[in-house]
Amino acid sequence: MAVDRRATRLGVLALVGVVLFGLLGVRLWFLQTVESADLQEQVDFARTRTVRIAPERGRIVDVDGRVLADNERILTVAVDWQLLRRRSQREEIFTRLSGWVDVPVEAMEERFQRQIDSPFLPFPIKQDVDERTAIAILERVEDFPGVEILTEWKRVYPYGQHAAHIVGYMGAITPEQLDDPQYANYLLNERVGQFGVERSLEAILHGVWGEQVIEVDAANRPIRILEDVPPINGFDVQLTIDLDVQQYLEQAVETTLKLRRTQEAPNPIVRKPDGTREPMDLTKGETVPYKAPAGSGVVMDYTTGEVIAMASYPSFDNRWFEAGISGTKFQQIFPSKNPDGTDIDPDQSILVNRAVQGRYNLGSTFKLFTAFSALNTGLIAPDEIYVDNGTYTLSDESVERERCISGLVKCEYKNATCGNGRPCVYGAVDVEDALAVSSDTFFYRIGEEIMLRNDFQPVLQEQVRLFGFGADTGIELPFEFDGTVPDRELKRIYAERGVISEDEGRNYFVGDNVQLAIGQGLLSATPLHLAAGYATVANGGFFLQPSVVKAIWNPGLPDLKPGYVDFDRGTIFDDRSDPVLVRQIPMPESIRNPIVQGLERVIYGPGVDSDFYHKTTGEHLFADYPRGPEAIPLAGKTGTAQGAGNYPWNDSSAFTGFSTDDERPYVVTAYLEKAGYGSQAAAPVVKCLFLALSGLAPMDEVRLAEPLDLDSTVAAQPTELPAREQCQRSKFGDGVVTQARDID
Repeated sequence: MAVDRRATRLGVLALVGVVLFGLLGVRLWFLQTVESADLQEQVDFARTRTVRIAPERGRIVDVDGRVLADNERILTVAVDWQLLRRRSQREEIFTRLSGWVDVPVEAMEERFQRQIDSPFLPFPIKQDVDERTAIAILERVEDFPGVEILTEWKRVYPYGQHAAHIVGYMGAITPEQLDDPQYANYLLNERVGQFGVERSLEAILHGVWGEQVIEVDAANRPIRILEDVPPINGFDVQLTIDLDVQQYLEQAVETTLKLRRTQEAPNPIVRKPDGTREPMDLTKGETVPYKAPAGSGVVMDYTTGEVIAMASYPSFDNRWFEAGISGTKFQQIFPSKNPDGTDIDPDQSILVNRAVQGRYNLGSTFKLFTAFSALNTGLIAPDEIYVDNGTYTLSDESVERERCISGLVKCEYKNATCGNGRPCVYGAVDVEDALAVSSDTFFYRIGEEIMLRNDFQPVLQEQVRLFGFGADTGIELPFEFDGTVPDRELKRIYAERGVISEDEGRNYFVGDNVQLAIGQGLLSATPLHLAAGYATVANGGFFLQPSVVKAIWNPGLPDLKPGYVDFDRGTIFDDRSDPVLVRQIPMPESIRNPIVQGLERVIYGPGVDSDFYHKTTGEHLFADYPRGPEAIPLAGKTGTAQGAGNYPWNDSSAFTGFSTDDERPYVVTAYLEKAGYGSQAAAPVVKCLFLALSGLAPMDEVRLAEPLDLDSTVAAQPTELPAREQCQRSKFGDGVVTQARDID
């Protein structure tokens, strides 16, 4: 009999229907209860867009309120990332925009593929477009889906190359910086400080990003703002730099270097081991021009540690870093390689602040600290007489005589020559005389005796470190060089690195200390070290931290007039004008007075009488420096640092001078590379500065920089002193000190 299965089928279908509807109901319940919050967030996200708003970077101003680093609003054409994910859609948008913004489609695609831009901001197509172009694009929004015009900030430097090494420049954030916790909240394509104060005070200048949450329609068009968190602008920074003095120092350094390139050093006749005589360098003529490629200078207030000016040459115009030039053009302006692919001569390096990064021997300018060490440790008395006969021979106690005779070690040291080819003989001298005429043998003796009488302990090193040598000064500038004070550990490290031989690195010898005593050997320091050390003697023993920052101001300092801020209407966030005392060095008059008096005699004389009258090392140059109250009274010291091969044309010139008038408390250091004797190059720079600081040499008015010439091939335009100031020259003519006894 046939069975009717229709009822059974209907029952199964009904059961399946009930199960399906049950599952659907459970799913609806789950979505409406358990996952409702997450789903609502996704819906809200699809209907909203978050826009990051850049803060305005803090401005950098000089001590008088002149704006050295400012901001300019610019318009940027950008595209929503969502519309660039599909290649076909991306190509269409890029093609439409290319003609409007003058950027090739290939360049846009290349940038997109590099993924260097932040996903939290629209993809940038072209920055700094003109307003007419921006308006035209906005008027055709239907032709440019997802395209928008962003308002951003561009860094501007109104004075161009002046103080560029101090102010610094901006650049794209690097992968290394993104890994640094300091940059944890930064975006991928942000521009951040990469040099100078722009870098060292990045966290202060940057500010905090704001954001807007905007509701958009299906076409991604804004409907309303749902959330608005305004950005917090960066703090403004007031420097200690006086741009008037800064410009004058830059002019003095550059002009003097150019003058030195017109002068020549002798190629002296030397005696060979076989007794014959020949020129020191057989490949050169009788004279060799000074290269004088680079130099630097520092002007400080020795009662506060404030740096009033700091120059480094060759210099650069920091506007190049905001000019949007190509990589090829950048290499032309700031070359790292020669046309043949070799590294450029370090003498030509531009993006280095030699005042805080230079690694120099200090020559006889270091003798001040050697003199202090000897007096402070009781090694010598202020009136103790030493008979300088032109040479100094190490004692039998410090070295085996056989090693001297065999030539394995140098045991005889000489003064500089006195124009007759023989070492100067100064006769009976005390510490004041020795500083005035720069007697090398007087200080050679200290270098040996301070080791012998202290059981070969590093006493000289301990003393000079009191003045900051061998450590960074703490100035608010990046990449500062610590310097080196030679000792046994340093020689061991240098031997391991192959800088010196293994034999040299096995110990620290008396000969090393003899070289240290006159600022040579493995000693290295910066011009800032030298200025800070002299400032400590000038102020009576207070070693102060040098500073280029006077105050941090709350954001938005009002303008006083174009190019100047109004401090009276601003509020200080962090006042840094109080001196920072690193250490106080006991300096009784019995120690300080003979040192200062010796340095005063360097400027004013007198020298010493022995076989004939020996001028002091600065007496010739400063003969026309005013002696009356109108000029700042000075003390100072020359120095000549021997260069490669001991060739005279490789000698570098150093000089530091300070005021003995506490009402005008300046210390000025100049260091000119491969420019000759201290009195010939660096001393004229210092002389010029003190005349200008006295109001006796005119300083040019500081003017805004001319528009940057993008066709130029130089990093900075030439600059010279007004009418090539006479202060660079001696009273007796051409500025070249020809008497050898006056040329340390």
